Amino acid sequence: MSVRLAHVSDLHLTAPGSDWRWRDWVGKRLFTWLNLRFFGRGRRFAHVERVLTRFAAELEERQYDRVIFSGDATALGFDTEMRRVAEILKVEQIPGLAVPGNHDYCTMGAARSGNFERRFAPWQQGTRINGQVYPFAQQVGHVWLIAVNSAKGSRWCWDATGRIGDDQRDRLRRLLHGLPPGPRILVTHYPICLANGRREGLAHGLKDVRDTVAAAAAGGVGLWLHGHRHRFYCLPQPPGAPFPVICAGSTTQSGLWNYGEYEIEGHRLRGVRRVYDPQSDAFRDADRFELELPGAKPRSECVSGV
Repeated sequence: MSVRLAHVSDLHLTAPGSDWRWRDWVGKRLFTWLNLRFFGRGRRFAHVERVLTRFAAELEERQYDRVIFSGDATALGFDTEMRRVAEILKVEQIPGLAVPGNHDYCTMGAARSGNFERRFAPWQQGTRINGQVYPFAQQVGHVWLIAVNSAKGSRWCWDATGRIGDDQRDRLRRLLHGLPPGPRILVTHYPICLANGRREGLAHGLKDVRDTVAAAAAGGVGLWLHGHRHRFYCLPQPPGAPFPVICAGSTTQSGLWNYGEYEIEGHRLRGVRRVYDPQSDAFRDADRFELELPGAKPRSECVSGV
């Protein structure tokens, strides 16, 4: 029995008609917009709708068992952006799991609004602890997907950090303890480390990463899926973690556009990085890799250069 997953992340869609308010012009959203408008981010994500629409067609054509979205649907955290992404991805029709990214929680108001959770509600169904939104778990075949929210709102323009928090981490421990057997895959926005194995910078990383990795390891997690960084990478043995990690990269950034396709049979994952070709307006297979998820054997090995 095998399970087929598509892993997408960091879309950063902008939408016309977003509802700016006066306080947006004096806070973090203003600096995010300046980066978008004047410092290259807008140019790098100029073809979001075209690529995302093609990706949505891929989902229908390839009939995955589940879509995994690891955050940053939006550029500025507006509800109009989230609504547009949810429409293109047809979240009402296609089965998926979604967690927010730091851009979706661009401001403290955006984080409190619940807009992400409302727009992606069909992808937020699952087993929970005491009715709390995060974490939650979905069973797909013999595999368990565990969604953890690592994003938080911030008022400071330089703060792109994430945090799981003690309360959510306690619920994560309890959730993992109560799940039936099967490979366990944790999905969140922030990485454990960079592609070179080093920690994220102080203003950009997950603040409580060590405690969260320890909780995940104790709960039998065998793989950590994330986004946040825009280049795809696979680390079979990352520093400080007893399980592999895969960064989806960005599905819509020009020149980097890709997503991950994973097939899991038992505890063996076979992955393909599918890359968008703007000339043919289609995705094609690129790098292939394999991982043995902890739980079946004590070691994992990546067998292709990614």
